[in-house]
Amino acid sequence: MCLQPQECRDVEAGESAAMLESPDLQQVFICKVYLIVAIQLLLTIIGAATVIMSIHSLVYFIVSSNAGLPFYLGISITAITALCLLCCSDLASYLLFWVLTTAFGFLVGLTCAVASGDVILQSAILATAMVVNLTLYTFWAASRGHDFDFLRPFLFVAIAIVVVFGLVQIVFPMDRIFVMMYGCFGSITFCCYIVCVTDSLIIKSYSYDKYIWAAVSLYVDIINLFLLLLTVFKASHY
Repeated sequence: MCLQPQECRDVEAGESAAMLESPDLQQVFICKVYLIVAIQLLLTIIGAATVIMSIHSLVYFIVSSNAGLPFYLGISITAITALCLLCCSDLASYLLFWVLTTAFGFLVGLTCAVASGDVILQSAILATAMVVNLTLYTFWAASRGHDFDFLRPFLFVAIAIVVVFGLVQIVFPMDRIFVMMYGCFGSITFCCYIVCVTDSLIIKSYSYDKYIWAAVSLYVDIINLFLLLLTVFKASHY
């Protein structure tokens, strides 16, 4: 049977409403998101370890010379571009998903290459504990009807501050105290982002075919939290 455009839209709207009412579909969606995030984090760890062990001399040259700035900017622009284009077609989403994960793996590897093992371990443990506790708290709070939309205006301003001061720090390096304050502020900001993204998963803000986008949003927040904690611990050891 051939439906008119208006009828087609009504059918699609009815299917979407039916999916939103299905707790089983919601559970499958959340499982997909966390499975993808786990795969991305595992690939990031493998990529970072490969960078550190296989090309340590090149990494040290990049991070300790003037060549580091354009190299960091190039990787960051690649990651941001892939993140922005993830809303394209399904094939493009999968390809950009791998590009983004590879770029972040290389970026984490470069950052960890000039940090001691103790600093990396401390940052990883603290980031893991924070992500797990924030996730559990958000699920608990959402089940009791708590709303986290009040965080969005703060996050809009906070992320702008993090980006601007990050660029200033690259061009005009600041002292150790400023770096620690910046890392702490950025860590708090991305903790709030993790809460908001997790809450969005629970209240079904994402459509069911956007699980890759939801997973990437959470993955980027976790990686940034780790990198900012790494910044704090590195500065505190100097």
